[in-house]
Amino acid sequence: MSKNPVSKSKPVKRNEPMRNALKFFVAGCVAEIYLLVIRRFYVNGTVEQLLACDAALPYLMGVGAAVAVVGLVLAILWRQAAGRRWIGWSVFAAGVFLGGSALFIKMFYDSALTLLCVVVPVAMLLGILWNLYDRECAWSLTILGTSLIALWVCRRVLNSIYLGTYVRILAVVYIVLLLVAAFLAKKADKNGGRLGKLQVLTAGADPLPVYLACGLSVAALAVALFSSTIAYYAMWALAIVVFALAVYYTVKQL
Repeated sequence: MSKNPVSKSKPVKRNEPMRNALKFFVAGCVAEIYLLVIRRFYVNGTVEQLLACDAALPYLMGVGAAVAVVGLVLAILWRQAAGRRWIGWSVFAAGVFLGGSALFIKMFYDSALTLLCVVVPVAMLLGILWNLYDRECAWSLTILGTSLIALWVCRRVLNSIYLGTYVRILAVVYIVLLLVAAFLAKKADKNGGRLGKLQVLTAGADPLPVYLACGLSVAALAVALFSSTIAYYAMWALAIVVFALAVYYTVKQL
């Protein structure tokens, strides 16, 4: 009688990462469709549609804030129930996205929509990767994906009279964070993949992918600071690296 529960529990554990990856995929698709609908009427629509969307954005901010509060309350109330806790956090995340995206679009209009339309699929893919791949693979692709977004921002805003200086400062800060990330990865590697009590890497894993991701990102951001044209080519070069690594990790995982 004791063998049956064990034999049934193993498929559940194997299927759980796939279920979580599917949740990220569905959430990403819904969020992207939502943004494309707003773009259709707020950017590419008629004057009447633009004004109607502009008037609706403050209401979306309020609704998003209310949903986020409800989700946070549910997550706290259900913190001991693992089966329901994720529902509360999912509702909280949905509220933050709804209200935060509305505020961002209200402030920056077309540029905000373009950035969000890029960030959402990247975040969706990273969520899938974190559920299906080893931690060192997920970390490296997360770093490279974030660097791609940073390069895209440099490409768009680096030559701006008003925002160019701020973008350069943020890029330098990001480069420093990448160096810190490489140092922490080395420290974790010497301690069985742990930083204190936090398991950041798989025990005994090779941290080389994390080092490469940090090094390539630092090099790409450093050369991108010179001009938006260089940032454009650095972005595409890094995108090729991301695609090649994703294919390699997928084949390795299979």
